[in-house]
Amino acid sequence: MTISEQRPTERTRPERLPLAVLEQGIPFTERHIGPRATDLAAMLAVIGVDSLDELADRAVPEGIRDEAMSDALPQAASETVALQELRGLAGRNRLGVQMIGLGYHGTVTPPVIRRNVLESPAWYTAYTPYQPEISQGRLEALLNFQTMVSDLTGLPVANASMLDEATSAAEAMTLLRRAGKSRSARFVVDADTLPQTLAVLRTRAEPLGIEILEADLSGGVLPEGDLFGLLLSYPGASGRITDQEELIAEAHRRGAMVAVAADLLSLVLLRSPGLIGADAVVGSAQRFGFPMSFGGPHAGFLAVRKGLERQLPGRLVGVSIDADGAPAYRLALQTREQHIRREKATSNICTAQVLPAVVSAMYAVYHGPNGLRRIAERAHRMAVVLAEGLRRGGHEIVHDDFFDTVCVRIAGRAEQVVTIARDLGVNLRGIDADHVGIACSETTTIKDLGTVWRAFGVSQAEIDRLDGSAPDALPERLLRTEDLLTHPVFHRHHSETALLRYLRALSDKDVALDRSMIPLGSCTMKLNATAEMEPITWPEFGELHPFAPVEDAAGLLSIVADLERWLAEITGYDAVSMQPNAGSQGEFAGLLAIRAYHHDRGESGREVCLIPASAHGTNAASAVMAGMRVVVVRCDDAGNVDLPHLRELVEEHREDLAAIMITYPSTHGVYEDTVREVCGLVHDAGGQVYVDGANLNALIGLAKPGRFGADVSHLNLHKTFCIPHGGGGPGVGPVGVREHLARFLPGHPLQPSAGPIGGVGPVSAAPWGSAAILPISWAYVRMMGAEGLRRATLTAVAAANYVARRLAEHYPVLYTGSGGLVAHECILDLRGITKSTGVTVDDVAKRLADYGLHAPTMSFPVPGTLMVEPTESEDLAELDRFCEAMISIRAEIDRVGAGEWPAEDNPLRNAPHTAECLTQEWSHPYSREQAVYPGGRAHQKIWPPVRRIDGARGDRNLVCSCPPLTAYQD
Repeated sequence: MTISEQRPTERTRPERLPLAVLEQGIPFTERHIGPRATDLAAMLAVIGVDSLDELADRAVPEGIRDEAMSDALPQAASETVALQELRGLAGRNRLGVQMIGLGYHGTVTPPVIRRNVLESPAWYTAYTPYQPEISQGRLEALLNFQTMVSDLTGLPVANASMLDEATSAAEAMTLLRRAGKSRSARFVVDADTLPQTLAVLRTRAEPLGIEILEADLSGGVLPEGDLFGLLLSYPGASGRITDQEELIAEAHRRGAMVAVAADLLSLVLLRSPGLIGADAVVGSAQRFGFPMSFGGPHAGFLAVRKGLERQLPGRLVGVSIDADGAPAYRLALQTREQHIRREKATSNICTAQVLPAVVSAMYAVYHGPNGLRRIAERAHRMAVVLAEGLRRGGHEIVHDDFFDTVCVRIAGRAEQVVTIARDLGVNLRGIDADHVGIACSETTTIKDLGTVWRAFGVSQAEIDRLDGSAPDALPERLLRTEDLLTHPVFHRHHSETALLRYLRALSDKDVALDRSMIPLGSCTMKLNATAEMEPITWPEFGELHPFAPVEDAAGLLSIVADLERWLAEITGYDAVSMQPNAGSQGEFAGLLAIRAYHHDRGESGREVCLIPASAHGTNAASAVMAGMRVVVVRCDDAGNVDLPHLRELVEEHREDLAAIMITYPSTHGVYEDTVREVCGLVHDAGGQVYVDGANLNALIGLAKPGRFGADVSHLNLHKTFCIPHGGGGPGVGPVGVREHLARFLPGHPLQPSAGPIGGVGPVSAAPWGSAAILPISWAYVRMMGAEGLRRATLTAVAAANYVARRLAEHYPVLYTGSGGLVAHECILDLRGITKSTGVTVDDVAKRLADYGLHAPTMSFPVPGTLMVEPTESEDLAELDRFCEAMISIRAEIDRVGAGEWPAEDNPLRNAPHTAECLTQEWSHPYSREQAVYPGGRAHQKIWPPVRRIDGARGDRNLVCSCPPLTAYQD
């Protein structure tokens, strides 16, 4: 009998609580933290401690302990109170008609998609599909996204989404430099590019020695001189549409490659950039059903021509086959490349914007090509009629050819018109003193056109007469003639019933947190509470434009300010920026701050970044992106930083040392007791200390990086602070720094209040990054309070140590700290088992799917191991279910080792088992029952939809868009 099956039988009268306490309801900590008091006591007994406090005393080095929390953190609130407060904050936001454009547009999220994707835990609690056999649903959804982007851009390969349009353009810039033959360092950018994209390009280019040349290309002539790449906009930020075929051809003749930033909805009506020779196309899928959300999260995209697919950054979903020859999807080529290639990685991005990408893909699936044409035609005709009314009112329309954005010249009166429109409830874009930009969208109404005319002093026009007389503003030569979204998936699900069933069928193919614990080491898959999630779909947050006047977002910016203050208190830093929209971008921003600090002090020669061999691979990739040179520090036999080697390297690089990047607790899941000494050695040599915040869930309430020697950290709100992983995104990676680095945090040219004046420049398109999901983390901190956060940390540490103790006699625990304890995760070493039996970590991971469980992290940070992180949200019954499954699997391994089952034909090597495989002829030396019910029938069965997938075949035969059904016939 497991511990979770043992329950006390003695009954006692419950403690009488004061009415004031009862009024607050059940504390949120009781909802968030899984183990009950009696269960926790039993777990601590297995670990060998009497309390969580004793666990903290024994596990966490005394030299770094810092549990003081000031009044900066709120008292714990109930779910009801927190939601009431969020409602009040939402009410402080000013909603208007948003006609600013600049890459952010009104859109309608179909309710069937909002309820059954965006608000469904089957989709938002899923993790990155590194176990593809139990991720087929979201992989198919992402393949739909890739196909949609590929069709619209006219290029054969598109990735599974990027962080936003600006970072997508930056990735395209480095891709063209990497893949091209030109030796030039110059990248030419059309002056009509979105200003936030241009700003992010400059941030990315400077550390890499890339020269950005902004050029007016409206005349169709490239600037003189060499260049390795060119970025065009189609349409431009001003709304102008031009034929760019000759510009692209000229760039190619001069040895350069070309990226085009395109509006995805416009490509429904316009000739695709791929057809006119673009090498890469970037953009955002925001207006395909995902609200503006004050700037994010949104699914950026990057598509490339044939021959560049192996240079493509980010994730790519491809088609392979399973063990029975059935088609199956998997991540191809780039899967976790940072952990393999490290400083040679092509990008530091290891996440995507999966949930927004799924929403946008399903938007296309639901509407189909005809529905998308109607939506695109609506936006275009609204702009055409608007422009015609302004012309007849005596105003000059700057561009005759446009899709949805009208540029009006109104000498010296632009500010006045924008102010009048704002008073009437419409936000327009003031381009300069003489020009106003007006963007139409799916949500623009005839009433909105009348309001704009009124702001310009034009009398209300007769809409039908204008509509009938105003010609389209799309040039005939640029009209789309290519087929659009021809795959059957975009034609089968146009009724709500059909789409509802399709979404359910896909989610049933996946294992998310709503079905199983996901004990992934380094990933912190904890509860994403419904109360935390509820506000993200409120229009008061979703319908804010990121470049509207800041007073429009007073409530949301109050949430941002609270989080910055709370996170600074939790971590011991002095300043926090919320702009980075992924952990990778937080790393990059932190390293840029360090680099800028050294340059400001006249020490630009400091360029060496020390990184332990055990570190996350993104660390090395980020350092290279920030213009640093990576030098690896060895780890000792206990998995800690090898101090003698560190001293040797610090002395060697005393004059050029910029920083060290460490993870704490270490990537090996251990509280290293030498961390202060590590920090001191680097500081004494003039370097800075970067602490990766990936493992912050083992520190909150116990220790503060900013107080034990770190200068900068990024924090994963999608790990420690409950923003769900969403199948691999969105995330938020804010960066915290000590005071001397604060003025080097990211800024933003379109919203100066988003960062310090003179900072390093933006790392994300939006001033406050993925602002609309920050209420999730705000609600978590508000409902937990300081004591609840500390209890969560210690419960997570207890869960990891409980699992380690229960499994230690079956699988060696590779690393422990003093007293034989781990931090919040533990590494199970299977290398000896593999050597003696042939059973691999892959076999164990796939076999766990037959038990209805998601596998831990495989072969990271040590090949041949499993890294387990249970988190504080899993109750004892689920922890025991995982432990019992792992113990049962060890018994199966022993049968293989004893020769009872052949090494190539056993339940582990053949896992996972599908329902379909049971109907086939059975010649295995184990029974069907053993195959699919290894843990008995007590727990609800999860049926993997496919058997083990052939990964190598998928990489050799890359198919990354929906193939025709005939491709499956053989």
